[in-house]
Parts: sequence; C-alpha cells; structure tokens
Amino acid sequence: MVKAADVIGGDPRALARAATLVENQGHGSDRLLHEVAPHAGRALILGITGPPGAGKSTLCDQLIALLRTEGKTVGVIAVDPSSPVSGGALLGDRVRMQRHHDDTGVFIRSMATRGTPGGLARATAGLATLLDAAGRDVVIVETVGVGQSEVEIARLAQVTVLVLAPGSGDEVQAMKAGVMEVADVFVINKADLPGVDKLAQELHETAGDRPILRTVASEGQGVEEVLAAARAAKRKPLLQPQETGPRIDHLGIAVKSLDQALRFYEEQLGLPVALRETVIEEKVNVAMLPVGVAQGEPRIELLEASEPGSVIAKFIEKRGEGIHHIALKVPDLAAAVERLRTSGARILNEPRAGAGGHLYVFVHPSSTGGVLLELIQA
Repeated sequence: MVKAADVIGGDPRALARAATLVENQGHGSDRLLHEVAPHAGRALILGITGPPGAGKSTLCDQLIALLRTEGKTVGVIAVDPSSPVSGGALLGDRVRMQRHHDDTGVFIRSMATRGTPGGLARATAGLATLLDAAGRDVVIVETVGVGQSEVEIARLAQVTVLVLAPGSGDEVQAMKAGVMEVADVFVINKADLPGVDKLAQELHETAGDRPILRTVASEGQGVEEVLAAARAAKRKPLLQPQETGPRIDHLGIAVKSLDQALRFYEEQLGLPVALRETVIEEKVNVAMLPVGVAQGEPRIELLEASEPGSVIAKFIEKRGEGIHHIALKVPDLAAAVERLRTSGARILNEPRAGAGGHLYVFVHPSSTGGVLLELIQA
C-alpha cells in the first residue's frame, strides 16, 4: 500500500508506486490524491505542446539539464500514443531523455493516452499533483501532439509552451482557433533551418505581445531564454483577482453511473476529468470536469451514489438523473452563512470539506426558490 506520507517525503519508490496507482486508477488512488493535494501548489507546472516532429522531447531534455544545473528537482510526464497491442505508452521512457534516468533529482514517467482526446492522458492531472506534492520544483508535461481541439494542456499547466518548427505553416493555420489562443510562450525550434522568418511572421499575427523565441534545442541554443520566458509568464491560479461577490463554481449532476456518463463527457465532448474521488460523508462518488481552459472556470460535477439510500440515490429514485444542485463560490463562506442564517435561510450543514478539499455548505431549496444551493469558500 502506498502511503501519502512517503510520497510527500519524496521517497522515489513510493512516488513510482503512487504514479502507477494513479495512472491505472487503482483502488485507493482517489484517496491518495486527496491526502497529498494539500501539499501541492509549489511547483511550476510547465506544459510543452506542439505538432509531432517539432522537437518537443529534445527541448524538454535541454530544459531538464538546465534546471538541474540550477539545483532544481524535476518531474516529467511524457504523454505518448497508446500501443494498439498493450494499451501502454508506445514510445516509452527508453527513447526519451535517457541521460537523466540515473539522476535521482529527475523523475520521468511516460503515460499512454489510451484514446483520451485532448493530447493528455486521463490521469495526467493526478500525476502532476503527485509530483508537485513530492517536492519537485518543476513539473514538465509533454503532450502527445497538438491539433485544433487539443488544448487540454492549458487546463493543467501554469505556463503552456507551444513548440513549432519551420515548415509548420499548415499547423499554424489549423491551430489558430485552438492552442494558439491559450499558449503563453511560442518557440520556433530548429531555427537553423530555412523558413524560420516566415514562420515567425505568421506567429506574430496571432501571438500579440506573447514572446516568440527561437531555439536549436539539439544544440542547447535558446533554451535559457525559453525557461526565463516561461517563468515570467507563470500564471498564479491560487491568486485570483479580488472577488466582490459569488460566482458559479460548478453544476452538480446526479447520474446512475459515472463510467457511463464519462463516456459522453470525455469521449464526445472532450472534457478531461480533473478529479475523481469518493466523499465518504456524503456517500457519493464524484468526478469533476473543468469546462474552460483557465484555472478557476466553472466545472461540471458528476455525482454517483456510492451506497443505497444515500442522498443521491434517493434523488435519482425520486426525480431521475439530472441537475442536483448549483454551486456558487463566495469570498467569505463564514460571513455568507451568518447572513443567510440571520435572514432565516435553512442551512443544511456546518461548513465541511468536500471533493477536492474545499469547504462548503448546502442551502435548502425552500430558501432558494426550489434549487439546492451549495456555497463554497473561494
């Protein structure tokens, strides 16, 4: 059994076992992520994306080497195509960044997409949380490739680096409605090849004031500038703008089967699962799916009864599947609860931790005009 304390303590063997557990969504993986999550939030999560052949892996290799010269520890998640035979990562660790495998300051894990759209594996966010909680200073997530719809890396990474190479004109046109809009740093790799100026001109049309850098990653040229630009562009999702009122956090939808519902939301809509766990107190299995590409945007929360007779089970029995509640995020939960109680609103519970560790209370539908309302501490 993998212990959260061992992962948080940086034990590489425990981290490796935990990574396997999370990738396979094994028994206890949700609880493990819940236990380590409070210790995450310190690492720079750096997403590296771009079309196949642009040199993403070579750039990652050079970034790792540069970070290690600074004394930084690094975690790498390389998302690969799935093997049609085994379902595992097709490329695998052996051909990626081999020179770092004996370095205890570098943890590399290849993950298969297993058919998940968006360029990331389902468990990528969980593994990033593990590496962050284990004390890695930088977590690099390299996607399998990129296309118009494959912008999921921006949901996970604090900084998204889009890597292109001369001759990528068609890819630029295809990506203009996708990852081009969410990338933070643009890198023209293989800048010693013909066509680099033309590509730079095409990028300037859509990049605005975002940095466009040139590298020859195979020679280590321009890598320091890429790292500096990524650090300068780092978003701080925990430091949201000052909120003056409530805003929608998520919509709770009661379903009979999480797995069946996720086949629609993941496979048809392309929404990734950011969190999946069991909330014992509520007797419910939960899956959280972000709707927007930025941190803090609204989510869909799928709710499946974990035990007969639970609130969700009774809801489905009475009303069938559908919207169960609306959740609003408020700047000061305690103050909001006090105001509601003073006005006579019916509060169903004292503030307590829910899925993902957030504090929440429920307000009875009789006080809200017929809708169960969840208030969450921002």
